[in-house]
Formats: sequence, structure tokens, C-alpha cells
Amino acid sequence: MPPNHANTILYKVNTFIASVLLGYVSGSIPTAVWIGRIVGGVDIRTKGSGNAGATNVARVLGAKWGILVGLVDVLKGFLPVLLLGPMAGRELGIAPATAGLAIGIAAITGHLFPLFAGFKGGKGVLTALGVFGALLPVEAVCAAAIWGIVFGATRIVSLGSLIATAAFAGIVLVRRYGFGVEHPISVVVAAVVITLLVFITHRSNIGRLMRGEEQRLRPKQ
Repeated sequence: MPPNHANTILYKVNTFIASVLLGYVSGSIPTAVWIGRIVGGVDIRTKGSGNAGATNVARVLGAKWGILVGLVDVLKGFLPVLLLGPMAGRELGIAPATAGLAIGIAAITGHLFPLFAGFKGGKGVLTALGVFGALLPVEAVCAAAIWGIVFGATRIVSLGSLIATAAFAGIVLVRRYGFGVEHPISVVVAAVVITLLVFITHRSNIGRLMRGEEQRLRPKQ
């Protein structure tokens, strides 16, 4: 293999790896932890439910801070996939959605195990919503709407997250195999796997829901 050709391949591979690492770094931004320290002078992981997420921030610090954390958590999954996916795919000669998926999985992993917060993060629902908002916008919008309906009716965030996530996977499968929408199979499989992961990270919430003990969200004003 000519040296120049080998260097070109190495450059393309390194570009892809760098994009995935940037996805992880983006996901690693511990929004809830930093807002907790800046606004309330607390480690949010020791207050309320102990989860480093928007819901716990809203409960402990107030609704506006919970909304801010939620928005940033969505963007830290959405932006790396949207901005880096096409470039990484082009460099490696693969579909932009497949490259974006790798970057998105890295972002979700960063949220679950953040580099900047001792690898103890949140549950990944909003970051996953951002990732799939870039990859599967129709399905993501439908899932967000379902979450809004369930939350509006029950005021239970975890119930909304679980139902919306299950519905998201179902909508992806129906559109792909029922209506012939040509989503890459890797993205379809990832949607199902991420759904299972959300249920695993919410296992304590599921237990409380089954016992009727899950708290309704009443943000601090």
C-alpha cells in the first residue's frame, strides 16, 4: 500500500475516532452537577432522588433550573450527532446515520458515566432524545409528545419516560417494517437497545411505580 494512501486512511480513521471522543466529551458535561454547585452550592447527587438529572434539579432547585438542565442535556446529544455525523461518515465512507449513531452512543455513555463528574451521571433519557432527535426526528417528536401527555396527566416523570421510550421503539419498528421507511438497520437496532437500557436504568423507578410509591414532580418554586 503506497505511503500516501496509508496516511489518508489513517487520517480518516483518526477523524472518526476524534468525532466519537468529542461525542463522549459532550455527553460528559455534567449539567445537573454543575448547576447544583453553582446555583445551590450542593452536589445534586446527594439531594432529592440522588439522580444527576433535570427532574431532580427541578425538585431541589426549582423548575427553571430543571428546564435549563433538560435543554442542555438534550443538546449535548443532538449537536454532536448533527454536526459531526455527516463529516465522520464522509471521511470513513459510511452512512452519516451510522457514523452519527456511533457518536450518539458515545454521548449517551458520557452522560451515564461523565468524565467530569467521577463517572457518576444521570439516566440518559434526555441525551438519548437529543441523539435520536438528530437521527430519527419524526419518531423523537412523537415520543416527546407522548411523554408530555403522560406527564401532564400524572405528573410522574419516570412513567412518562418509560412509556415514551417504549412507544419510540414501537414507532421506529412500525415505520421501518410496516411502512417501509428506510431507516438503517443499525439505527433501528440501537433504538431498541437504548429502550432496554432506559428500562434498566429506571429499574428502581419501576419498582416504586409498581408499589405506588413513585413521587409526582412538584418543583421547588
